[in-house]
Amino acid sequence: MALPKLDVPNYEIELPVSKKTIKFRPFLVKEQRNLLMAIESDDSKTVHQCIFDILNNCTITEDIDVYKLPVIDIEYYFLQLRAKSVGEIVESRYRCNNEVEGKECGNIMESNVDLTKITVNLPKDISPEIQLTDKIVIKLKYPEFGVVKDSLNIKDVNDLTFNMIAQSIEYIYDGEQFHYGHEAQPNEMLEFVETMNQEQFNKVEEFFQNLPKLKDKLEMTCSKCGFHHTIEVEGLENFFG
Repeated sequence: MALPKLDVPNYEIELPVSKKTIKFRPFLVKEQRNLLMAIESDDSKTVHQCIFDILNNCTITEDIDVYKLPVIDIEYYFLQLRAKSVGEIVESRYRCNNEVEGKECGNIMESNVDLTKITVNLPKDISPEIQLTDKIVIKLKYPEFGVVKDSLNIKDVNDLTFNMIAQSIEYIYDGEQFHYGHEAQPNEMLEFVETMNQEQFNKVEEFFQNLPKLKDKLEMTCSKCGFHHTIEVEGLENFFG
């Protein structure tokens, strides 16, 4: 006699940057175990691969390529997936750094974070279109998850930065023609980035220094010294729980 099959609920969310709608299932206990093992390994490549595998397995929408989604969409998606799979509330602990009579209080404060209320902080004043010269304009896009994942194999920090920028160029407009990043050879875009002067490169760096982030603000009062804390929490790793 065949064993009964467990019903698995489906959920749906809209991604904050690409605005794509994704239908997904919660991850299973074996997938949660793999995630915990990856986090404990403290290896970025292992964690990124595990996240990629879990999202691939849990995504029901067929025309979604996890590899090509912007990183911030992946982080938001994974956070909501975690909320539906394990629980919407994550317990966080923080040390009170308020000074009392010349010494740090040091009391451990606990707070609950509701993952369903985490917002994405989208920059408003940074344009993806950058005027490099009188004629040449480039348009940048938020780095794709696959680009970040693959870049973890690059050890040199400068090489990693140049590679990330080169693969995040949507197009170059030279005043007459559009040169699209997906049509160019990888080395062509990389050589283009390396020929920028410092002023041009600084404009590009500003875009990447203001990428969207997962963000939450926690208000808590220390039970020992009574100091009120406002703690801003950013980045996926701070919401794992």
